[in-house]
Amino acid sequence: MQRALHLMEAVASHPSGAPAKQLAREARLPLATTYHLLRTLAHEGYATRLSDGVWVLGDRVQSLHGRSRMQQVLAAVRPVLTGLRDELNVAAYFSLHVDDEIQLIDVADGPRTPRVDLWVGFADAAHATAIGKCVLNQLDEDRRRDYLARHPLVDLTPHTITEPRRLLESLCTSDGLSLDREEYALGTGCAAVPVADGTGPVGALAVSCRPGRLPKIEAAAQRMRATAAQIQRTLTLAT
Repeated sequence: MQRALHLMEAVASHPSGAPAKQLAREARLPLATTYHLLRTLAHEGYATRLSDGVWVLGDRVQSLHGRSRMQQVLAAVRPVLTGLRDELNVAAYFSLHVDDEIQLIDVADGPRTPRVDLWVGFADAAHATAIGKCVLNQLDEDRRRDYLARHPLVDLTPHTITEPRRLLESLCTSDGLSLDREEYALGTGCAAVPVADGTGPVGALAVSCRPGRLPKIEAAAQRMRATAAQIQRTLTLAT
């Protein structure tokens, strides 16, 4: 493994590629070993031999890089979510709009602040969750209607909004705070604020609690917005 990693470092140091003999010298490996490792890396998609004989990094390296960037984002976002969880005594959630779907990226919960039982995925229940409604509210009209056309407004509880016109009207909040009043799950209320600056990814920060605590959470909306701003700065630095 160590030899293969050193060889990949040698390949990465040549943007235009390098032949196997040169890579063997730089990685301080026997030529036969270099050829064997390059063939293995190529088979797994981590290296590619071009038509002129030089070697470059393969497509799977870019895939790993993209995943590592998301892990770096999560490493920075998790303490922010945890801080909000501990301060408000709630479970905290972070979501992004990725590839035209609403994806739950991270959750900070605990024994005293359990997360919502996700018996229906966020992607299929945006109309019934505060975090989903918050993301939908940030999309332009065409993208919003496209999303709703692909995701039926399923009736999850007696409080779920299933009429498209009524849902669209409920998205237009004056203070930017989106609410779920037992629309996704009975016994649970949620509040969400946007995580976006108008130029980068569209996302949302949300918290869940007992329905009776929602007024206190609404009163703490400014604290949620400050946390959302911290997450936005993290996203900006990571992109």
